[in-house]
Amino acid sequence: MTSARGIVVFSGGSAANNLVDVFKSLVEKKKCPLSYVIPISDNGGSSSELIRVFGGPGIGDVRSRLVRLIPDDPNDDDSKKAAIRAFFNHRLQDDPGMARQEWLNIVEARHVLWTDIPSEKKELIRSFLNLLNLEIVKRARPSSVFNFSSASVGNLFLTGARLFSGSFESAIYLLSNICGVPDNVSVLPAINTNFTHHISAGLSDGSIIVGQNSISHPSVPTALPENVRLEIEEHDRIEDGTLPGSLPTLRKQYITFSKTDEEELPARIERIWYINPYGQEIRPRCNPKVVDAVDYAQCIIYSIGSLYTSIIPNLVLADVGEAVAQTKARYKILILNSNIDRETGPSSAPYSATDFIAAIAKACASSRGLKGSVQPNDYRTYVTHVLHLEGLNTPVVEKVVLNKLGIETVRLYGRKIEGKNVVRYDEKGLLQALEATIGRRDPRADVSRRNTVESRYPPV
Repeated sequence: MTSARGIVVFSGGSAANNLVDVFKSLVEKKKCPLSYVIPISDNGGSSSELIRVFGGPGIGDVRSRLVRLIPDDPNDDDSKKAAIRAFFNHRLQDDPGMARQEWLNIVEARHVLWTDIPSEKKELIRSFLNLLNLEIVKRARPSSVFNFSSASVGNLFLTGARLFSGSFESAIYLLSNICGVPDNVSVLPAINTNFTHHISAGLSDGSIIVGQNSISHPSVPTALPENVRLEIEEHDRIEDGTLPGSLPTLRKQYITFSKTDEEELPARIERIWYINPYGQEIRPRCNPKVVDAVDYAQCIIYSIGSLYTSIIPNLVLADVGEAVAQTKARYKILILNSNIDRETGPSSAPYSATDFIAAIAKACASSRGLKGSVQPNDYRTYVTHVLHLEGLNTPVVEKVVLNKLGIETVRLYGRKIEGKNVVRYDEKGLLQALEATIGRRDPRADVSRRNTVESRYPPV
């Protein structure tokens, strides 16, 4: 591996996991390091129960990326890698009682998941699961017991490792080594912390949504209820890992929620900010390693994913916007989502490519402490290229407008999903487009229907 400047990818969890192989191939050809920057503000799913009982960051997206990075090496035993992957991705059963029994079977090494996991890794993993199990028993109270329903085993392991070492960073290091993540790849939490950090969203109609899960998934977007004091007093009777007086919205269990048939927001999201447990706005600093990675980058990529809950929480942190603005990286590439979702609607006024870029620029400017609205002429400070698909439900790309702002647009041909009116990025085409964009070779070479720079080089 050379000392070439690296590539930094701002992303969330599940959506960007689909592009891991693309980024892997890209850095192998560029012979450079790769850094994934991932937010820790998710308070939904099994993470919500871990946060409720133990506090600490939302770790689900970090765990998901680490496990996805398990390499496919033909010289290794595929069954062992598959077993590690299945183990850390496994979720316990939905029924709380059955889930608890399944957990005990795992802790006691009687579960089928342990099959094919090497003994040295098995006993290392079990030691942290046993430690977490002890902490769960110690913290049990008549008013609060841990709910194992749908819990991710990987999240449970990361929590046990963090509680043992007192360091989220060390827990990530341990899981990285167990998973065999390549040395040139880093998974960086946006904030390196042992504490919980939540976000709020302000909508253009003046309403506020508290907590990432409520922003991403169907909820009633209202300000704090009038009877919030009574609700806080009720929650304060429960002894768990949250501070007395914390907002009830941040103390609820969000173990189950819908990722489909999402209700539209009544208005566009205007701003994302971090809050303390009492709902007051705070401005936390980012992980210093994120700034170092951005400073030393040749390319910054804003990956596909939820704009306001996967990408923006990374960018509004103190020091990130300045690092993005001042980096020597020549390429700041937005891989535009292939569809409009809850966060980039409503359907009456869906986001265009320019809206995505404006949101990124506004977040970075907020991080820098700049007051007032960001002007279009400033967009190129944060985004230089847009890679996008074209088809049903894809965001509109105003090529002429963006080109006048100095932002180049690159259209790719995607893959149609059978039975659905949607398109997805083709890995080979996206890799070729990224290589061409960051100057590995002339974009006119090897043009195919999977990789077309429409604005300059028509398809052949």
